[in-house]
Amino acid sequence: MSLPDLDIFLFFLINHGLRNSFFDLFMPFITDRSYVFYLPVFIYFLFRNKKDAITALILAFGALLLTDWFSYELKLVFERVRPCHILDQVRLLKGCSQSFSMPSNHASNAFAFATPFIVLLRGRVRYAFYLIAFFVALSRVYVGVHYPSDIIAGVLFGAGISFSVICLYRWSSLRFRERPSTTILYLSLFMISLFRIYYILHAPLDLGPDEAHYWEWSRRLDISYYSKGPMIAYLIFIGTQIFGDQVIGIRIMAVVFSLLSSIFLYLIGKRLSDEKTGVMSAVIFQIIPLFSTFGVIFTIDSPFIFFWIISLYFFTRAADIGSSLSPPQQTRYRESQGKERGGEVLSWILLGFTIGLGLLTKYTMAFFLLSGFLYLLSSREKRGLLLTRGPHLAWILSLVVFSPVILWNMNHDWVTIRHTAGQAHMSEGFQISIDSFIEFLGSQFGVITPLLLVFMAVALWKLRKTLAGAFLLWFSLPVVAFFLLKSLQAKVQANWALPGFITGVIAFSAYSLQGLHSWGRVRKILLYLSIVLAFAVTAVAHYPSVLGLPVKLDPSARLRGWKELGAEVTKIHEQMSLSHPVFIFSDRYQIASELAFYVQGKPVTYCVNLNRRMNQYDLWPGFSNLLGYDAIFVRQDDAALPEKIASAFSRVEKKVFTAYTKQRVKIRDYSLYLCYDFKGLQKEKPGRF
Repeated sequence: MSLPDLDIFLFFLINHGLRNSFFDLFMPFITDRSYVFYLPVFIYFLFRNKKDAITALILAFGALLLTDWFSYELKLVFERVRPCHILDQVRLLKGCSQSFSMPSNHASNAFAFATPFIVLLRGRVRYAFYLIAFFVALSRVYVGVHYPSDIIAGVLFGAGISFSVICLYRWSSLRFRERPSTTILYLSLFMISLFRIYYILHAPLDLGPDEAHYWEWSRRLDISYYSKGPMIAYLIFIGTQIFGDQVIGIRIMAVVFSLLSSIFLYLIGKRLSDEKTGVMSAVIFQIIPLFSTFGVIFTIDSPFIFFWIISLYFFTRAADIGSSLSPPQQTRYRESQGKERGGEVLSWILLGFTIGLGLLTKYTMAFFLLSGFLYLLSSREKRGLLLTRGPHLAWILSLVVFSPVILWNMNHDWVTIRHTAGQAHMSEGFQISIDSFIEFLGSQFGVITPLLLVFMAVALWKLRKTLAGAFLLWFSLPVVAFFLLKSLQAKVQANWALPGFITGVIAFSAYSLQGLHSWGRVRKILLYLSIVLAFAVTAVAHYPSVLGLPVKLDPSARLRGWKELGAEVTKIHEQMSLSHPVFIFSDRYQIASELAFYVQGKPVTYCVNLNRRMNQYDLWPGFSNLLGYDAIFVRQDDAALPEKIASAFSRVEKKVFTAYTKQRVKIRDYSLYLCYDFKGLQKEKPGRF
């Protein structure tokens, strides 16, 4: 007898052979309400040993949450159909779910929940938890919804996850006695990262337009691109090579870089002040809305933040910036200028390399060079370093790493410079825009939160007279000041000044820990409130639907509706493809990129230029050679068909598709044009960059 045959035999043996009137009542009840049996046993141990019982309960719920999630993901891997869907004569005592069968979530959850009580408690009564778990697992076969092998896999998996949680608890308990601060840090980062992976897999947020566009770049690797360096494309390429062309493949790097950013922020805070400052900086960084966003959404800011932070770390090592410099150390520095130690030279080299990687990610990294120069120039103790080889070596190496972008632009008419000038509104000349200034200032209060932003500013100012404090200030002030002044001339996006707040996080942590014992009650309350408010805003930002915001006021609306649009275009594409080959295009790179990702088969899409700004699609081959093809042209809103497109096809039909939220709230309309017999379209050179 083969294993599948044995599985079916055992299934019917339990489903039919154990049939009796008591089990017909008991099994459906325990499969749904096992807590009725767990509760009295837990209460018994609660009176016997309250501490161990509560500890076991906390670990049990932690193991339960992890097991339930991981079991669901395994179902998607095995894709085993439930017996109640494919076997005849199944006694079905419960509804047959449409989810997959292997492993059984009930079985894995029951044994994951029971295991901590078995391990941590004492006395024979504790085995009642496993007895209950056994009947929960058995009930899934008896009611006809799982194979016995599903149950066995679930039992082993659930118990294994639970034992892992217990081992983690014991390791962290032992480590906490010696290193409480870093233990809290590592556990916090571990749990935050796990939550983010879960959120990416199950959140109702589609890929953002920029994420989809950068994914398009990763399908056409190059040494640079129209608006940005190549780093984002390379990183997405790595992620999708590991996890496939899925949302998790694109966004997993956001989780990785956010984790690494906190670790290096901890190292900087520890070096400039103490371990508690480092830990607090790393944790606060994770709960600030601006930085937390890029722990989930993978755009250029995710790796850019990391390269900025790691460059800060190497700068503190290269310039030998510690929490304080005693007079003998200062004397040694003045006497040894131009005679760097080997470790310092290596730090300058690593600094140049990471700055270069940052430039390959986002050109705002150039502010790092400016801030570093201003810091060294303004510091009496460090000014002499400007005459040594270290800073010059770092600067030259950063240009070498960045050189592919320069070479690419030499061969592409310097389009990146043209684009950057357009983004900076340089053609508009000098003008004053109070509205954009107020909008930018307000956005900074929103993405950092008001109280935290004020505390950061105060901390940077109060600490400025120390070497470490001056370092923090000079790597914040030039960036924030530049974009604040720039907002007087034209619109500035909320995230453009992002690097200027990184050292503000360290300053806030150091200032708070140093002054907390001497502050009055009001200031302490405001400090705690600033942290709570930042956390609350970040939490709500992950689930904005709880606020019931109108779509126009909901920032997450830009990340909704794309999957539904892709499904609709997929249906049309499949129908039209029955008679002729079909291509898909839009007049916006955002729509073209989203369709490339969400249309089944992930086809090549195109972006036609209808008097718009240039984008990366203009540098890739177009659809001018697809004569005779049919096409689907997608525009946002209920928009008219441009005459230029109408004249390029023999016949065009229009459909309007509306994307809705799960609550049936309208997100936006799209105009879908079904175009037949492409006759050709002259490609126009973009007039704006």
